[in-house]
Amino acid sequence: MTMERDTETVHEAYAFVCLHCGHGWEEEYEIRHTTDLSGHRRADYFARGTRVPSPLTLSDCPSCNLGPIRILRPGRVNSTRPYLA
Repeated sequence: MTMERDTETVHEAYAFVCLHCGHGWEEEYEIRHTTDLSGHRRADYFARGTRVPSPLTLSDCPSCNLGPIRILRPGRVNSTRPYLA
């Protein structure tokens, strides 16, 4: 068991768009930045109360299971176009 020394919680929102199919979505995250007693820092991401991987590692679209995925500022989803290969 790792003892925690310091935790800071921030909220961030991201918009995503699949450049393959054009599907767009937004998600808000609670990010808990923790420093343990050894000085190691960790960031844990939560969406709707469930721990999730970092959105910066997202690689597949939940609609078409392809990609690539582009991360945008919140509110930008409607201004994108699908990627045409």
